[in-house]
Amino acid sequence: MTISKFLVAAAAISLSATAFAAGTHGGGHGHGAASGEPGKASAVSRTITVEMYDNYYEPESITVSPGETVRFMVENKGNLVHEFNIGTPEMHEGHQEEMMMMVEHGVIQGGRLNHDMMEMDMGNGQSMKHDDPNSVLLEPGQSQEVIWKFSDNSNIEFACNVPGHYQAGMYGDVKVQ
Repeated sequence: MTISKFLVAAAAISLSATAFAAGTHGGGHGHGAASGEPGKASAVSRTITVEMYDNYYEPESITVSPGETVRFMVENKGNLVHEFNIGTPEMHEGHQEEMMMMVEHGVIQGGRLNHDMMEMDMGNGQSMKHDDPNSVLLEPGQSQEVIWKFSDNSNIEFACNVPGHYQAGMYGDVKVQ
């Protein structure tokens, strides 16, 4: 790991300690249900490419129609592990606690994932697999798609819930029109 990558990772982890200490106000993780449901490939109306960099997305916001099914082609162009997760701000707040556990247990290690540890039990029958249909967790250079059918909820965003990333501004608005 180069010095600059180490400094970025150290900064993200120190931010995460502050974020975790703040606690959550509820909302829970969920699977994005308030923002829609998994979409079917045959119903996709368009594809949006989303590039993840260290603490920002390109594009920074998107506009969708209620009931629209979108294919997101998500690519991590940063130096750290990043997440693309569709949901409400409350859902993201609750999910950040789970993501902190992934860091604390060594699943997320700066720029890489410990895939063997993703099978580990977090309690309550949940693993650290990170396999929800509204989300992808990617190492640098990886890409994956998410197909999502949006609800008419106007309080939706996409975000990276890796500790410290959301707090550093890594989220974007979904405008439902």
